Amino acid sequence: MDFRTILACLTDVETASATLDAAFLVAGDFKARLDVMHVRPDPAGSVPLIGEGMSGAMVEEMLAAADRHGLELGRALRAKYDEAAGRNQVASAWREEVGREDDIVAAAGRLTDLVILARPRADRDLPSPVTVNAAILDTGRPLLLAPPDPPAHIGRNVAVFWNGSPQAARAVAFALGFLSRAERVTVLAAREEQSPPPEGLVDYLRRHDISAAARLFTAGAPGGGDVGRGLLADAGSEGADLVVMGAYTHSRLRQLILGGVTRHVLGAATIPVLLCR
Repeated sequence: MDFRTILACLTDVETASATLDAAFLVAGDFKARLDVMHVRPDPAGSVPLIGEGMSGAMVEEMLAAADRHGLELGRALRAKYDEAAGRNQVASAWREEVGREDDIVAAAGRLTDLVILARPRADRDLPSPVTVNAAILDTGRPLLLAPPDPPAHIGRNVAVFWNGSPQAARAVAFALGFLSRAERVTVLAAREEQSPPPEGLVDYLRRHDISAAARLFTAGAPGGGDVGRGLLADAGSEGADLVVMGAYTHSRLRQLILGGVTRHVLGAATIPVLLCR
């Protein structure tokens, strides 16, 4: 599918530039309208988290400080957006909401074709894993993760991770716009995974006039972080500038306990990743 509307969500100053670079790049390629959103927390929402025994004055002071911080962050992110918009000839708009970030991103994401967020930073949980999971699980739309240093191009050399799951099939369907424009498409499958051979997807893509090659990669232990490491390593060796994959193809509980491909990719990808649940 082609993307007509794209929603990029800015959560912090450190990852804003990378998110904006990826968003304007993709929006320009697809001639899509880009909405850039920041969700400012409502200070009143922190009241239940404040410990008992605090005076009213202390509570008011904490709420005022949280409000000032939120306003300052919003202004800083708006400045980042204004600078990026001035450099790019792309139809775009800024919007700022107040409330729970995950709820607002989930609702807004359902009315766009593609959601873009920064890849979560392990050291600071930015963006919030709750927000990232809301974008994956609650929008019904694909999520593009922007790495800390996005490439100059996104979607010219695409690696598709294929394990035969419904999630992977949906990711491929959403990524057809990228795949039809790509100069090179490689279907990757882990030798250790008990899944249909990648040649079936190659044939499917051929019927959409997309030429693709199939390749198996060695991952080690199946179904966990080793597969994620193998996938990213092989995609990197192929020179891919975009990975397409299904998200949480196993239960989230299993992923939490045993690790998983999605979990590893969320924390380690250095190239853009298109995820779909």
